[in-house]
Amino acid sequence: MSPGSVVSGARLALDTIRAHKMRSFLTVLGVIIGTGAVIGVGSIIAGLDGAITGLLRSFGPNTVIVTKTAAMGNSTREERRRKPLTLENARSIAERCPAVEHVSPYLFPPGGLHIAKYKGNDLYNIQLAGTEEGYAAGGTTMKAGRFFTDQENSHHMPIVVIGADVQKQLMANADPIGKRIEVDGHELEVVGVMDRPAASLPGQDDTRILVPYFTMRKMFPNVREHMLIVIAFPGRIDQAQDEVRAVLRIARRVPFNGLDTFAITTAEQMIEQFHSVTATVALVMVILSSIGLLVGGIGVMNIMLVSVTERTREIGVRKAIGARKSDIIVQFLTEAVVLTVMGGVLGLLLGWSISRIAGLVFPNLPTAVPLWAALSGVGVSVGVGLFFGIWPASRAARLDPVEALRHE
Repeated sequence: MSPGSVVSGARLALDTIRAHKMRSFLTVLGVIIGTGAVIGVGSIIAGLDGAITGLLRSFGPNTVIVTKTAAMGNSTREERRRKPLTLENARSIAERCPAVEHVSPYLFPPGGLHIAKYKGNDLYNIQLAGTEEGYAAGGTTMKAGRFFTDQENSHHMPIVVIGADVQKQLMANADPIGKRIEVDGHELEVVGVMDRPAASLPGQDDTRILVPYFTMRKMFPNVREHMLIVIAFPGRIDQAQDEVRAVLRIARRVPFNGLDTFAITTAEQMIEQFHSVTATVALVMVILSSIGLLVGGIGVMNIMLVSVTERTREIGVRKAIGARKSDIIVQFLTEAVVLTVMGGVLGLLLGWSISRIAGLVFPNLPTAVPLWAALSGVGVSVGVGLFFGIWPASRAARLDPVEALRHE
């Protein structure tokens, strides 16, 4: 097989495609859809993975999250029946764990819809919570004003810090510092506006409204559900996890051989759990897109068999003037590959379009066509052409030249 024969075969293939544009397009439609699905969904998964990885890492490399149930995934009935974590647990960790720098309780409000209001503007479904000054040590930076202090917390001060989108939606054209907003019927003074997290979930607004822990207890005396945010000293996160586990097992009276009645998770552990989820999604994506490629491959095989029948006399003439079986095989394989590569290129454009549309719909989703998706999409389309073109090419090569010349 010489480069000249490949170039000649590619030229013949392009001539055939130009002569039968609609037939060629319909033939590779499955390849276009399959390749576009691989690239489009691959770009969305890559963007989602990057966004959530960045979000989790924004907690900081030394942050440990302690929850009653698993930090990610669906909790079991047994987990939901566990005793809530308490403020006393946070105080015990702070006193008895040398590797821990800060511990902040994070108190969730009661269930239901929570509303913030300011001069006739309403904001629904806010992310309300009560915490302490140490929460800001996890990497929270302020866009305006300041975070509340432990002294203000101990005095149950009616103050609040808000997320960037709370300011944008409630008081876009006003200086928020010193303004009083109403949160679930309680009037609170804004002392600070937090910067948007380093990364946020695609399409998610920063609607955080944080009040001092004891102010939250005053607003909702019956709330009990806590999360503990533990900041370890640099380089001592593993030691901090062990110490926190030991303190909580003693406090919650877990038997020596019993399972933990709480969950301790770091950002890296949550990232690993999320990667396992995206790997499953990617596998499903490959399986579904393979169906489109299979349909496209069958279409290519069918059209190549039709092409062999239509060009039987041409094959006989080529064999009569000295063409070898390998020359015929190369010619038809080249045509099949050119056809599927063009389908792969169109699929690449389709996948890129899907990626761009997803980026417009979800501005926080950093969609981009990953190199592996583009290369695999085009590579698979070439493989489809070779695999499904072998039988038609072999059939053409086996034709008897005398019989082929007689074909009308």
